[in-house]
Amino acid sequence: MNDIDDFVTLLRDEIGLPVTTEDILLGLDQVPGWDSMHLLTLLTLLERQTGRRIPLPAMLEAPTLERIYALAVTV
Repeated sequence: MNDIDDFVTLLRDEIGLPVTTEDILLGLDQVPGWDSMHLLTLLTLLERQTGRRIPLPAMLEAPTLERIYALAVTV
């Protein structure tokens, strides 16, 4: 995953969320189609893609997809 566009593509292709780059700024409760099971799926996908562990508590506290992306690329 090289950039935010790759992250959005992952959300669309692997999870099936109909999101755009603009949607990553929305609160998770406002993201079209989002539910709590997507968080666990996304965590697994991001750890597989980055080869790094991402702390679940930090993911649970993330208010937006943008913050989740930041966790994935900075952890």
